[in-house]
Amino acid sequence: MNHDLKVNMNEYLPLRDVVFNTLRQAILKGELKPGERLMEIQLADLLGVSRTPIREAIRKLELEGLVLMIPRKGAEVAKISEKSLRDVLEVRRSLEELAIELACQRITEEQIKALEEAQANFEEAVNNGDTMAMAETDEAYHDVIYQATGNDRLVQILNNLREQMYRYRLEYLKDTSKRQILIIEHDHIVKAVRACSIQEARTAIREHIDNQEVTILQNIKAQESD
Repeated sequence: MNHDLKVNMNEYLPLRDVVFNTLRQAILKGELKPGERLMEIQLADLLGVSRTPIREAIRKLELEGLVLMIPRKGAEVAKISEKSLRDVLEVRRSLEELAIELACQRITEEQIKALEEAQANFEEAVNNGDTMAMAETDEAYHDVIYQATGNDRLVQILNNLREQMYRYRLEYLKDTSKRQILIIEHDHIVKAVRACSIQEARTAIREHIDNQEVTILQNIKAQESD
């Protein structure tokens, strides 16, 4: 297990929660790969903790569906499944449509400028071919839309769904043929929001998510057949 995992100590959280968050992020971001064995002793050594918080974290990750317990083998990172992707995207699609509708009604001129700036940063990351920078700038773009809703609870739920999308989004961004389409889709969303056209914005965001679903499903199937 050759990983450079770091525990970010948080004085307000118990150690078991810090360990859980560290392992969860590592799985969501693909640092711990689907199908990889999770060895308690090695993880404890790596993170500089005892085996107890590791064991507790693995149990919680199993409840989240990110880890599978295999009889006589132990714990491993769950593979990316079509069902888990569809489950997340069904919810995300509806909530993104709600978010874009609220953003159209409430967005300020300053936030529109921030959205256009976020789009320019995303385009630059695409042109540089940097996948991690693309993921970060894509996230910043959607963040502006979420904040423009003014609804803290909606932002909280969407951020949680977005975390669950990490492992899929990197799969999508690795597909170089789709990157220019993403730029066009983002532009379309910006124009609709600027024009306060709710119907057009909802359609644009739905197409944006539908296209991701189709591409990621194709990638998952291709990996399964390898």
